[in-house]
Amino acid sequence: MASAQEPLPTLANQLTELVRTVMSEIRPRLVEGALAGQHAESRNDRHTDNFLSKHDLWMHDRYRELLTEIIPSYVYASEEADPQIIGDHPDPDLCVLVDPLDTSELAVRALHGYTHVMVYSRSLRRPIAAVVGDIFHHVQLYVAARNDDGEDHAHLITADGTIHPLTASPTAALPEALVTNFLMKPPRFRELADQHQLLDALAAHSPDGASRGRIGVDFGSVCLCHVAARFTESTIEFAKGFAIWDLAPGHYILHAAGGTVIDLTGHALPLDHGLHTLTDITEAMDRRQTFIAAGNAHLAAQLLKVVEEK
Repeated sequence: MASAQEPLPTLANQLTELVRTVMSEIRPRLVEGALAGQHAESRNDRHTDNFLSKHDLWMHDRYRELLTEIIPSYVYASEEADPQIIGDHPDPDLCVLVDPLDTSELAVRALHGYTHVMVYSRSLRRPIAAVVGDIFHHVQLYVAARNDDGEDHAHLITADGTIHPLTASPTAALPEALVTNFLMKPPRFRELADQHQLLDALAAHSPDGASRGRIGVDFGSVCLCHVAARFTESTIEFAKGFAIWDLAPGHYILHAAGGTVIDLTGHALPLDHGLHTLTDITEAMDRRQTFIAAGNAHLAAQLLKVVEEK
């Protein structure tokens, strides 16, 4: 909930309450299933290498239902279905990008679970609001929104409703950084193990002789939110690449906090995802993007020198 000191724009506040509602509804279902050892796995015809549960599908439908109450007409671009126009407008300006349940194979074990929603204005060619929800932790919501003045602002909201503004770290040195990577699947772990220059750079000693560099595991959009909150210094993806629903919401939140996201050639990733037509949106849902995200451009440049594109 927004305070008088840190008010959220109307749309961001509505999205925040919506995501909080969906998380409160799905959380007991996930915990109950985990305790019973029932993971509710479903056949995934759209993304055969991704875990899909009945909870993903329920959240897909629930988001569409609740979003329609606050946005009368929009393009619904969910990971779990082809993009579709909702409402009476034949060509609505807003596209709502949703990953209903990220890290599903851990969520059904009540370990980690995240959910992403981003509203993109096709006329402005950029996001205007995004919420990334953490289902199981006290640090519960990461929010970014474009204010009336045209400026983007990012906030963190805890489970008790406290709002904290986010400003990514202005300084960090690679030998003292916690760098995260989605290394959970064995092929991805092997890819990380082959990043010898990166691992050597993180193992280097600081001026006082201590070795403080660390590698951590993280997931989807929330990994960029953790950088925005200064919980980590950077997150990298050099293997398969992130899909738009995993990258774009966190990218926008980190951007709003003042952080940096570049590709593996050093170019800044744009907020314009080219979602001009329904065909463009469908094609965007099939793309993958490698990247380096950091709290500042200097650390991103340091990582670019040692990360080897695979």
